[in-house]
Amino acid sequence: MAGQKPSDKGVQGEGDYESARVYKKDIEGFIQKKDSEIPNLAKDAERAVDGPEGAELKKAEEKGKSKARH
Repeated sequence: MAGQKPSDKGVQGEGDYESARVYKKDIEGFIQKKDSEIPNLAKDAERAVDGPEGAELKKAEEKGKSKARH
């Protein structure tokens, strides 16, 4: 690492380029594999939020938001 410029390290933390690339690749792969299923997956998710498990999902969402950095 000695002698490397900071830009050679891939910027870790808020600007973690490697993680962003992996995330983008994963999302693109999901869309390619599940393209025709996405509308049904969205409907399933909507039913889950509106159904019996909705309160638990909302609680999990709030927990996740509380740990997010803005």
